[in-house]
Amino acid sequence: MNAIQLDRLSKVYPGGKRAVDCVSIELQPGEVFGFLGPNGAGKTTTVKLLNGMLMPTEGSCSVFGMDPAKEPEKTHACSGVVTEHAQMYDTMTGLQNLLFFASVFGFSAAEGEKRALALLEELELSEAKDEKLSAYSTGMRQRLSLARALIHEPRVLFLDEPTSGLDPESAQNVHTMIRRLAQEKEITVFLCTHQLRYAQEICTRYGLMEEGRLLAEGDLSELRAKIGSGIRVRVKASGVPAGLSFHRLEDPKLDCAWNAPVFETVVQSEDEIPGLVQRLVEDGERVYHVSAELPSLEDIYFALTAKRMEEK
Repeated sequence: MNAIQLDRLSKVYPGGKRAVDCVSIELQPGEVFGFLGPNGAGKTTTVKLLNGMLMPTEGSCSVFGMDPAKEPEKTHACSGVVTEHAQMYDTMTGLQNLLFFASVFGFSAAEGEKRALALLEELELSEAKDEKLSAYSTGMRQRLSLARALIHEPRVLFLDEPTSGLDPESAQNVHTMIRRLAQEKEITVFLCTHQLRYAQEICTRYGLMEEGRLLAEGDLSELRAKIGSGIRVRVKASGVPAGLSFHRLEDPKLDCAWNAPVFETVVQSEDEIPGLVQRLVEDGERVYHVSAELPSLEDIYFALTAKRMEEK
């Protein structure tokens, strides 16, 4: 059974704005799926549809076979949600907040406290567990929000900009925790963000959104195949033979200590790189450095949006 399924899902708001436009996705248990795009792309609306907070205009969606619009309680019982702005009770301590939400999901007082203390320890909030939430920093509130979403051991975790307000070390701890939850407990993670570099570090598959439409979906290799831009190869060398299709990069910061220029070309396979280097050496050039760079998630996104603009 799919953990999450969207079948031609659409949402049109009053006034005619089509926030989600015929999106179809299938996710298996244990996937970390990056749902990516700028603000207004339809990410948050999709999460609200998957949690029964909104009704689809067209199409359907399900969470482990349950229709969120028809069975919101059952959907919430197996889902955890972290939004960009943590919503909990400021007059309660961090521990009291977690104990309250544990009781809502039916945990006994003893089991709820056990779960809460373990999560506080893992998210480095143990020392602040008895402080009121109003005294928490933005990053502490965000980590407590993640603990709240995990208190009932959900099968699906919806994350909307989960590292917003976190320092680099805390963000890295959250990354590690998300990967562990997916790998060890097969929790399906549906991660919404506009930070493409961050998503590339943590996700196993991606869905790229623009103006409510799904531009492309797949893992990095599948997405790279869609744009066919090849591999950028940079060489620091005394020069390049005239017969090779290198062009010189004019950024002086790229020149190395030997004042060697930097050249770049594009190849379609890594297998071509040794031959290029061999040709340079045989031609008598001194080679100081060679690097290969595959298209990043950002490169892919901008290539796809540019292609869509051309089609328009």
